[in-house]
Amino acid sequence: MSLLKRLHLFKSIFLPLLLLGVLIFTGTIGYMLIEKFSFLEALYMTIITISSVGFNEVRPLDNSGRIFTIFLILINLGLFTYFISLLTHFYSDTELIKKYKAIKMENKIRQLNNHVIICGFGRNGKECALVLFGNKIPFVVVEDKNDPESDLPFEVNHFLKDNATKDEVLLKAGIKTARALITTLPVDADNLFVVLTAKQLNPGLTIISRASQDSSVNKLKIAGARNVIMPDKIGGARMATLVMLPDVAELLSIMGTRNNEAFKVAELSAIKNITLMELDLWRKTNCTVLGVKDKDNKYTLNPPSSYLLGIGDTLIVMGSEDQINDAKKIV
Repeated sequence: MSLLKRLHLFKSIFLPLLLLGVLIFTGTIGYMLIEKFSFLEALYMTIITISSVGFNEVRPLDNSGRIFTIFLILINLGLFTYFISLLTHFYSDTELIKKYKAIKMENKIRQLNNHVIICGFGRNGKECALVLFGNKIPFVVVEDKNDPESDLPFEVNHFLKDNATKDEVLLKAGIKTARALITTLPVDADNLFVVLTAKQLNPGLTIISRASQDSSVNKLKIAGARNVIMPDKIGGARMATLVMLPDVAELLSIMGTRNNEAFKVAELSAIKNITLMELDLWRKTNCTVLGVKDKDNKYTLNPPSSYLLGIGDTLIVMGSEDQINDAKKIV
């Protein structure tokens, strides 16, 4: 728990109790000095005074004792009013429960590693979460407006209701140990700010950003986004593809989003120079090579067997989980 939260919790809960203790201590010492009461008599007099039970005085008070008692009662009335307002605030706004849940959630997120942060939980953010959940990849959702709906077809186990453009919020989301960040905020300027902040906090982070305007794409890439997605353009292109090649479009959708143990598409990084013929992944593992991405970010689809892999090239393969694990050992 951060120091700021500790101080806030202390002020909300423990400060009134501390003030009550100080009032009892002050009253006890005051009666001992002013009325020459014993400790037990002074404590008893203080308790019956601030509790307003109406018992008789231990001994008749002189004028100084009566004035001190008046101040003690007035101070106690103020403290009692503060107590009531504090309790009303907690129970009416469920403030204490909210704080407890927030602290518990932050502790859960702090234990995550190699997870994905999703900034914004609109339509695009929910689709991202659905795919990640289906592939058993842990993720943290950061959304400042609404809580997750109860009827979602997946579970949101890690959720922060806060502003994703703030440094401290991304730190709460575990950006230091995250594998990637996806920002799907509706305003391009907000996405740009998130990308800049995320890249500063974790330079090695993979960042995917949404964009609404063509003019924002280059800016987001310069800021540090690895890929920039324009949902409207992709949606239009997919609809046109469904007209021309409906079965192909559906197959590509399955390949990209429905990975499981029986079928998945994976990226393998080459650590040696070797041709695809020498690798012979199909015979050795039954994996299918879909394409290669070289160090200059250029793609070669359906590469020939004579294609020479270089160190650091990315081989995109398709197969079962066991087949891909075998391919990793070879590549």
